[in-house]
Amino acid sequence: MKIGIFGGTFSPPHLGHLAAARAAIEALELDKLLIVPAAVPPHKELPQGTPAPEHRLAMSEKMADALLMPGTAEVSTIELERPGKSYTADTLAALRKQYPDARMWLLMGTDMFSTFHQWHDPSSILAQAGLCAFGRSERDDKALFAALAEELEETLPEAKITVITLPELVEISSTELRELLAKGEGGDFLLPAVYGYILMNGLYGTHADLKHLDIPELRACSYSMVMQKRVRHIRGTEEEAVRLARRWGADETMARRAGILHDCTKYLELEEQLALCGKYGVELDELERRAVKLLHSKTGACIARYVFGEPDEVFNAIFWHTTAKENMTALEKILYVADYMEPNRTFEGVERLRELAYSDLDAALLLGVTTTIQEMKDRNLPVHRSTLRAQAWLREHGVTTEG
Repeated sequence: MKIGIFGGTFSPPHLGHLAAARAAIEALELDKLLIVPAAVPPHKELPQGTPAPEHRLAMSEKMADALLMPGTAEVSTIELERPGKSYTADTLAALRKQYPDARMWLLMGTDMFSTFHQWHDPSSILAQAGLCAFGRSERDDKALFAALAEELEETLPEAKITVITLPELVEISSTELRELLAKGEGGDFLLPAVYGYILMNGLYGTHADLKHLDIPELRACSYSMVMQKRVRHIRGTEEEAVRLARRWGADETMARRAGILHDCTKYLELEEQLALCGKYGVELDELERRAVKLLHSKTGACIARYVFGEPDEVFNAIFWHTTAKENMTALEKILYVADYMEPNRTFEGVERLRELAYSDLDAALLLGVTTTIQEMKDRNLPVHRSTLRAQAWLREHGVTTEG
């Protein structure tokens, strides 16, 4: 088993860190990559205003999630849980007990690589892990690495050293990035989910007005609340909603913002969903109190309204995008249908739904709710009364999926 250990303060983790992690997994053929946020780095003081460890941990987890390699990339809290300075030798010794037969690689950039001989107990480190160095700028060329490696091998003959070239160079340091963030810049150097987390928590001197966010910032905040694997669906729903709004004369901006936020509470557990419903005064029926899948539309609508300041039209579109209801507005229909048949959906019958969506929106809505009802019956699951009412209302008004 080959394990990479990627340590750092990760304040914040940026696209350079992500590129290094991805390159190391591929080049070293790692079975596992452990991202290890430091509690108290031994080589430098944490700057004033450094986020609390739980924030750096959460941002590191978003970086691991962005790699889309569950089971391979994960975050270790080993240094955050250990008091005192985060010496790498101690971390490796602890990990060696956990993975006694693993071949370990310690990942680091040029600055750390060039000063490795000055670290605490470098011999112990090299006895437990090889060193994998990667460049952080165009200046970190192979000649420089070769010279550093040769010098290190002369000082510490037991060193196992390899160098990888990053295919995606991101020339930014965390210090520079923190300065940009304090000035309202720097988002382009961050994963959207990390940037959104920073904005929502006011880290690094950011003071975003969450109720008046531009589209990129709203996307970032939404993505910070979900798993990376859901982002494709959210983006697909957003773009599909805009296309449908353009086709049917609805407000494209509202459709876009509703699409961005529609699944923002998708990953909350039942207790968290119920707590939000209680907080915002959402009345629930008996089925909703025990069916967590029915709640994210309601809680997502509340977050859209009360956290992000979205208008009633967006609130209602999100609120009804899971169950539908009778007599829906154009925007409500659009979000329901867009969510059902966005480009990443692949179920049987989706092409027919896509055809109807641009020729007869009501027929597409009817096909969506009818398909849902049949699926729930096939699985012996209860159908929500709002979905049944939506189907009945459409049929009573002469809507059909034929033709």
